[in-house]
Amino acid sequence: MSFNQSSPPSAQSSNPRIMIVAGERSGDIFGAGLARALGSRLPNAGFFGCGGDAMRQAGVNTVVDAHTIAIAGITEVVKGIPRVYRVFHQLLEEVDRRHPHLAILIDFPDFNLRLAKRLKKRRIPVVYFVSPQVWAWRKARVQKLKKRISKMIVIFDFEEEIYRNAGVPVEYVGHPLIDMVRPHLPREEFFAKVGLDSSVQTVALLPGSRQTEVSANLPIMLEAATRLTLNRKLQFVVAIAPTIDPHWLETTLMECYVGRATVRTAAHATYDTLQHAEVAVVASGTATLEAALRERPMVVVYRVSALTWLVGKLLVNVPYYSMVNILANKELVPELMQRDFNPINLAARVEYLMDHPEARQEMIKGYQAVRMRMGSGRALERAAEGIVAVLPSIEAAG
Repeated sequence: MSFNQSSPPSAQSSNPRIMIVAGERSGDIFGAGLARALGSRLPNAGFFGCGGDAMRQAGVNTVVDAHTIAIAGITEVVKGIPRVYRVFHQLLEEVDRRHPHLAILIDFPDFNLRLAKRLKKRRIPVVYFVSPQVWAWRKARVQKLKKRISKMIVIFDFEEEIYRNAGVPVEYVGHPLIDMVRPHLPREEFFAKVGLDSSVQTVALLPGSRQTEVSANLPIMLEAATRLTLNRKLQFVVAIAPTIDPHWLETTLMECYVGRATVRTAAHATYDTLQHAEVAVVASGTATLEAALRERPMVVVYRVSALTWLVGKLLVNVPYYSMVNILANKELVPELMQRDFNPINLAARVEYLMDHPEARQEMIKGYQAVRMRMGSGRALERAAEGIVAVLPSIEAAG
C-alpha cells in the first residue's frame, strides 16, 4: 500500500485519528488512561494501535495485541523476531490505511523507535510517552529521538534535563502510578477471597508480568517459601499480573511446587496483595514502584538468561537495578539479581525484614522520599494536555 509523503493527514479534521502503541503491561495501563483523558478533550477522536485489555476497555481499537510482542531478554528477543516483524508491518499497514493525525508511542523502545522512524517518513507527528532509559544505557538514542519525534513526555524528574540539554521538546508530568495504586478490598475480605487466614503473617510474591519472567522467578520464590516455613508460620500470595493467564500460572504452580507452605494466587488484585502482606518479593520492574507506593517492605529479585545478563552487565551503567533504589539514590531495598537470587539468599532477606521492624520502618521512610520524586498526581491528565498541544488546530473540549 502506498502513501503520499507530501500530503500528511490534516489536523483540521473534527474527528482526529490517534494511534497509541504500547507493548508492556504498564504501557497498556498508561495508554488506557491517556485514551480516556484525550477522549474528554477531543470527544470525536478515534483511537487505534497496539495494546492490551486495558486499552480495549478504554475504547482503543487494538489491531495488534501487546501480548504478542512483549518479550524480555536478548535470547528471547531473537526467538521472537519473526513475530515482531509481522506485527510491525501490520501496524504500518493500518497507518497507511487510516492516516492518523498523531501517534503516541509508549515506552517499548526497541520496537517504538523503529516505528517512529517509519512514521516520520509519513510525516505523522509522534509524541513519545515514558522515556527509554537513556540515562542507563544506549545514550545515543536521545539523538535518534530528536530526529524522529515531535515531543517527549517524561515521568521521572531527572529525565527532563537530559532531553532539554539535547534540544528535544520535553515535558515532565510525573508518574501515573501515583493516581493508580489503590487497594480495593479491606483486609478480612481480601483474605477470605484468596482463602487465607488474616491472622497469619503473609508474604506477597510478584514474579513478573511475562510468562518468561514468571517461569524464571517463581520456582526460586517457592523454594524460598519452603525454607521460610521450616521455622515460622507464614503464608504466601502470588499476585497474578493482568498479562498472565491465571490458568497457566495455577498449572505452573502445581508443577513446580512440592513444598508444604500455604500458597494461594490472587488475580487482578496486585494492590490488595501488596496492601495486606507484611513483606513482598518483587520482580524488578514497574511493580517495585507499586510496592513502594503501598509502603510495602520488599526484596527485589530478577533472573534472565546467562547471555542476556552478560550483555546487560557490559552495556548498562547504573548503580542499582530497581527504580526504587535509583530514585532513592541508595540501596533502600535489597536487590538479589541473577546468581544472588537463590532460595537461601531470598529466605534470609525476607527473614531479616520479618524480624527487624526498625529495618521495615527505615524502608518505609525512604519510600516517602521516593514518592515525592514521582510527582503530585494527575500525570495522565497533564500528558493529555501536552499531547493536545501538539495538535493546536484541533479544538479541545472543555
